[in-house]
Amino acid sequence: MRIALGLEYDGSAFSGWQSQAHAHGVQTSVEAALSEVANHAVTVTAAGRTDAGVHAAMQVVHFDSDSVRTERGWVLGTNTHLPPQVSALWARVVPEAFHARYSAFARRYRYLILNRVPRPALAAQRVAWVRDPLDAERMHEAAQLLLGEHDFSSFRAAECQARTPMRYMHEITVERHGELVVLSVLANAFLHHMVRNIAGVLIAIGTGERPVRWARDVLEARDRTQGGITAPAAGLYLAGVRYSPNLGLPSEDAQILGASCPPQPDQV
Repeated sequence: MRIALGLEYDGSAFSGWQSQAHAHGVQTSVEAALSEVANHAVTVTAAGRTDAGVHAAMQVVHFDSDSVRTERGWVLGTNTHLPPQVSALWARVVPEAFHARYSAFARRYRYLILNRVPRPALAAQRVAWVRDPLDAERMHEAAQLLLGEHDFSSFRAAECQARTPMRYMHEITVERHGELVVLSVLANAFLHHMVRNIAGVLIAIGTGERPVRWARDVLEARDRTQGGITAPAAGLYLAGVRYSPNLGLPSEDAQILGASCPPQPDQV
């Protein structure tokens, strides 16, 4: 029987998603917990790998097991054995052909920027911090220049192992919520550091350091050296993975903003 499992985790406690010989990945904790519940060794496959310090509000994995457990039992049992920084959100029985990575047709990431002069304390590992004022409207205007299918080589890390830099950007928005500036990106797939590199370009535009058209200039250069900084990992969240609606899988956690940051003054 194949099971899909939804997860959330605080990436600041891990070296990234993937299990590693000399560092602790989220995958290691998840497989150990599921193995306890299943009473046999379990290997999971994730929708996407997140880097060290990157969080997930909705990661999706699949695994196979002959053990008889209810969907609720998989969730509660797994959480009993997971560290506090990781939580199973839901479990669903899926067809044997389902693949957490290859069955997905889109993924959403969100990048959270705390835009104020004082540095964050409560959200220190959960947001990026930009002291200079950001113009979210300028950032949004620039982001629209990235919509559609393009060669995103300018936003690709040197160590990226993807076979092609071509990606289709379905949606990209920048909105301000009080002191929080939120970049939301929906694409068919992502290159290594792609969202963080896009955030770096948009931050430079938001501060007025660069013009709006620079986003397009960087894209068309197809050269990583023409881009800006790689924004910090702390602000990045895998927010959801989209599959065929026929599977009935939850696609996104809408609570990411409230869960990640302290309340604004008008919310207290």
